[in-house]
Amino acid sequence: MKVDDFDYDLPEDLIAQEPLARRDESRLLVLRRAGGLAHHTFGELPSLLQPGDLLVLNDTRVLPARFFCRRVTGGLIEGLYLQPGAEGAWEVMLRNASRCRPGEQLSIEGRDGQLLELLDRCGGGRWRVRPLPEVDAAELLEGIGIMPLPPYIRRDGEDRPADRQRYQTVYARRSGAVAAPTAGLHFTEALLARLAERDIRTAHVTLHVGPGSFAPVTANDVAEHDMHSETYELSAETCRTVTEAKSAGRRIVAVGTTSVRVIETVARDHGGSLVAATGSTKLFVYPPAEFHVVDALITNFHLPRSTLLMLVAAFCDPGGTGGRAMILDAYDEAAQHRYRFYSYGDAMLIL
Repeated sequence: MKVDDFDYDLPEDLIAQEPLARRDESRLLVLRRAGGLAHHTFGELPSLLQPGDLLVLNDTRVLPARFFCRRVTGGLIEGLYLQPGAEGAWEVMLRNASRCRPGEQLSIEGRDGQLLELLDRCGGGRWRVRPLPEVDAAELLEGIGIMPLPPYIRRDGEDRPADRQRYQTVYARRSGAVAAPTAGLHFTEALLARLAERDIRTAHVTLHVGPGSFAPVTANDVAEHDMHSETYELSAETCRTVTEAKSAGRRIVAVGTTSVRVIETVARDHGGSLVAATGSTKLFVYPPAEFHVVDALITNFHLPRSTLLMLVAAFCDPGGTGGRAMILDAYDEAAQHRYRFYSYGDAMLIL
């Protein structure tokens, strides 16, 4: 399949710039793979699912990973923390750093005396750096960092306190992501309680969403795309909970493409079964594709030509290629009804 096959037009004013006042007041387009679309609100989710369904949530926590630093010449460098490296080093992405050289030290804005020593270029704007003095990245960024909102959300460098709360799921607990698992942004504590009252259960996985989530697909042929890598963990408890639910004939409802990637990565690596696992995944799902565990999916509306849109298209028609037309028709319906798209936008439930 060609990347162009996953293109679509979207009016710019449908790209959500702000979250709604209440998370669960977002709209929810229900797509039934057997046929049919229906319009709901996210707060209706308990009545749209079945007692016994198991929701799989990604509990990663977004770091305020954007920061600024300066060269000794005074030049301002924008940084994005990506992940820890070996021996106390960090991997970061630096913008406006083309003139920087290994061995150079940058001073971090907002933290007197805190330096970053540049160790090695890693390509693509990435650097391996060492903090001087040594400091925990999460602790430092919580004090001086800015939430790494996607580039289509316009903030002009402004750090809004509301974004620290709303670009984060209410169940986030494991720091490490530089982008939110956005399908989970619609849940509230009250909604989770209502789901539990209907015997709709929850389990957690962790996938630390990286900047590759927004990277464009540059290949013409989908199969030639080099998928980015992200770290994940599937605990023994969640493995047991999902396996027992599946064996009992209960539906596994993945909340977001990130939850899909964790579960299906482990299942593909172990002959369709789940085991407790920690690692990194480069799983790239596009039509046609089989899904070993996931039965239903809650997801946001994704960018044209993106790997996330390709995954959702594959899920609409497991094993076939008809999902591309199905998902693009659904997106067209959503645009006609003025749904809000992307990270702060509305959601879909695919059954």
